[in-house]
Amino acid sequence: MPLTIQYVPFEEVSDLDSERKIQKLIRIVKQNKLVLMEGTLTSQEEADLIEETMETIDSKFKGVEITSFNPTEKNSRQIQDKLKQKFMEMIWGRRRGLTIIGPANIVREIRKDPNRIQLFLSSRGR
Repeated sequence: MPLTIQYVPFEEVSDLDSERKIQKLIRIVKQNKLVLMEGTLTSQEEADLIEETMETIDSKFKGVEITSFNPTEKNSRQIQDKLKQKFMEMIWGRRRGLTIIGPANIVREIRKDPNRIQLFLSSRGR
């Protein structure tokens, strides 16, 4: 079966409260789609998403794999880099970066480093 990727633009979730945003993302993932969302979730939203999926695990839905990637996040020690990062956060907020969420029965593992994201897909059928 083909892998379906659903792009979720920032504008589609920016006006939603955290609960509605999480419900929308889970609905998409439960359709065996990989979500590619513009922007990132807060750490609390990620935790809530994982908690919500843990409560709905059954024989068909095995949970999710999630990762966020933000190219502007660097572990620089220089004050000017930190100030630049904070300024960009003020302007762009959580719009910068990407979030990938996939159903655990399809996405076995997600690895990321500063230059790439690797998705390891399950070899089993859906």
